[in-house]
Amino acid sequence: MENQHVEEQMSAEELAQRKEEMKNFYDESVPYLESQAKYEKLLTEIEEARFKRANFQYQFAMMMSQRPDMEEEEPEMNQETPASEPKGRKLKKS
Repeated sequence: MENQHVEEQMSAEELAQRKEEMKNFYDESVPYLESQAKYEKLLTEIEEARFKRANFQYQFAMMMSQRPDMEEEEPEMNQETPASEPKGRKLKKS
């Protein structure tokens, strides 16, 4: 509302001059904003790369932590009684 009150008090020439000043300010600011946008985009790419790397490291660690458990279970499941040992009852020799 205050802005409207100020504009009402300005003459047409003052208003035109003010608009021109604002336009020049924005035109001069664009290169800085483009540089900042480029900077922010690069920061985002760096953060995404860090996230992906950390995620891969986590997945690899999880995969490696599960692997020894699988190797330990396999021999137990496939253990067979050697053929030289008899199964069950033994007969007495007379």
